[in-house]
Amino acid sequence: MNLKNINIGKSIKNRVEELQISNERICRFLHCNDSEIEKMYDSHSIDCELLLRWSKLLEYDFFRLYVGHLILYSPMPKNTPLQASSMHTNKHLTFRKNIYTQEIKDFIISKVKSGSMTVSQITATYNIPKTTICKWIVKN
Repeated sequence: MNLKNINIGKSIKNRVEELQISNERICRFLHCNDSEIEKMYDSHSIDCELLLRWSKLLEYDFFRLYVGHLILYSPMPKNTPLQASSMHTNKHLTFRKNIYTQEIKDFIISKVKSGSMTVSQITATYNIPKTTICKWIVKN
């Protein structure tokens, strides 16, 4: 899965084929016809309400693909005024563990195994701690 360029229609179509769900069932659930479904399969983006319905029907969180993209390609800038003010008002900030989805872990591990990026490059590019990446590699 390419998290940099998400093609949601293709991802939905792959999941439908994986689960072998009939177009008739999809049409009933989404209140649309076959041609509209084919347009959705070909589209690069889908309305949030519709994506939520697809997620329920296919029992897969398609929003997670976008969250993965945000984690990898849109890191929060450090020391912004918003972060500084929230640190003063909230004394009990906690570090969130497990913010990385399995798709992200697989993506990072594939970069290291293929040799396209080193652990140091990944750390610099995506702001993922080196120890975290090494743990993922050891587990796989």
